[in-house]
Amino acid sequence: MKRIVLTGGGTAGHVTPNIALIAELKRDGWEIHYIGTKNGIEYNLISKQSGVIYHAVQSGKLRRYLDVKNFTDPFKVAYGIGQSVHIIQKIKPNVIFSKGGFVSVPVVIGGWANRIPVIVHESDITPGLANRIASSFAQVICTTFPETAAQFKGNKAIYTGTPIRKELFQGNAETGKKLCGFMQEKPVIMVMGGSSGAVAINNCLRRIVKKLTTRFQIVHICGRGNIDPSYEGIPGYVQFEYLDKELPHIMALADVVISRAGSNSIHEFLALKKPCLLIPLPLKASRGDQILNAMSFEKKGYSKVLLQEDMTEDSLYLSILDLYSKRHQYINAMSAEDHTSGTRNIMEIINRYA
Repeated sequence: MKRIVLTGGGTAGHVTPNIALIAELKRDGWEIHYIGTKNGIEYNLISKQSGVIYHAVQSGKLRRYLDVKNFTDPFKVAYGIGQSVHIIQKIKPNVIFSKGGFVSVPVVIGGWANRIPVIVHESDITPGLANRIASSFAQVICTTFPETAAQFKGNKAIYTGTPIRKELFQGNAETGKKLCGFMQEKPVIMVMGGSSGAVAINNCLRRIVKKLTTRFQIVHICGRGNIDPSYEGIPGYVQFEYLDKELPHIMALADVVISRAGSNSIHEFLALKKPCLLIPLPLKASRGDQILNAMSFEKKGYSKVLLQEDMTEDSLYLSILDLYSKRHQYINAMSAEDHTSGTRNIMEIINRYA
């Protein structure tokens, strides 16, 4: 039986593509191991997957800015490398697939030390620090954006797209409608800000929610602990902290989407042909990757972009109206080529290197 080690964590975006691959790996009869941290989001998400053996290692965050933990985290990374070397030595996998995030660095180096082929996947247009380090130990780097491949040295990078969870294509709009309790035939806006929500978007949207619900129905996925009880009971507006198995039905129901610009989410919207208003994380809260992701999508005609520093009640309202009025233009642009082959492309590379 072929064995694979998957790794990646720190955010849901470093885990959900692995979940998409797990379904395919199971179907093909692989023995699947996952190496992550003990308390990270990767443990919470992967522990729900049957048939996956989870191994915990130490790791430290790799930062470009000054922080007192910069003095201690390198020791955690070094300890995690030792743990990874030992675990991989015991598993003897055919191949390692890394989705990035700080937890992946010890695992990738541990695989390299055991002479196991390593495949790295980069989600964003510009590589994160973890993947820049990991790329030196990898046989191949898969990229989500075509323009990313040129940023890696050694001709190791190849544009593959990203793995998309099959269940997202199995949503039912009528089921979504029942989940939301929507009765009217108004168009539906889905609002989401990533796995932890987006406070700035949440607050601005709520200030115009009564005006919006005269024309639309709104599903607001606002993040853990971000539900505002004072908005409960507004007709045509429903709040959820987080959606898991219900998400495909809500996506099927949505006519347009308002979202941050995390790579995995926006490529899921692209595969489902959902016109988006993207409000990327600002530079003060990120390394700027979401801004570049959003600008790439806008340039290709897939999405409309509203920068957070330009977001007001009026600009958000007018941007939503403009997005909806031009939704067919965005759908036509998204339909011009196939954006659903990422899983197949990556499985081909995994099998080749295994």
